[in-house]
Amino acid sequence: MTEVVAALIWQGEQFMICQRPAHKGNALLWEFVGGKVEKGETKEQALIRECREELAITVSVGDEFMDVVHEYPDITVHLTLFHASVKEGVPQKLEHNDIQWITPNEIPNYNFCPADKVILEKIIQEYESISQKFNGMM
Repeated sequence: MTEVVAALIWQGEQFMICQRPAHKGNALLWEFVGGKVEKGETKEQALIRECREELAITVSVGDEFMDVVHEYPDITVHLTLFHASVKEGVPQKLEHNDIQWITPNEIPNYNFCPADKVILEKIIQEYESISQKFNGMM
């Protein structure tokens, strides 16, 4: 099993997604920024390193949002998604084909990596309950 980490980075009501490069597995599918945990790293250290390498940003890693195990044909991943925020820098496309900021309502407009599907469902559920509470207050 391969340990993988990713960041759920919010900016207002939008969160960041990244499009995988055409020359890698799951080509041109959308995902959360992140990658493999290397030997001797904590998950948080790996996420900070991956964000620096892939986007040229420094992140503050927060609480775990959720984790999921997904079996691809060639690899099984244990993906842990953390809440994170940009501490320094502006995201740059160092590794990815594209970067977008989307609302949970826009999730169906993008094709995501299979391991992210359960996570996206949870984001939609939590966002709907938050927006219903907010609308109920008005």
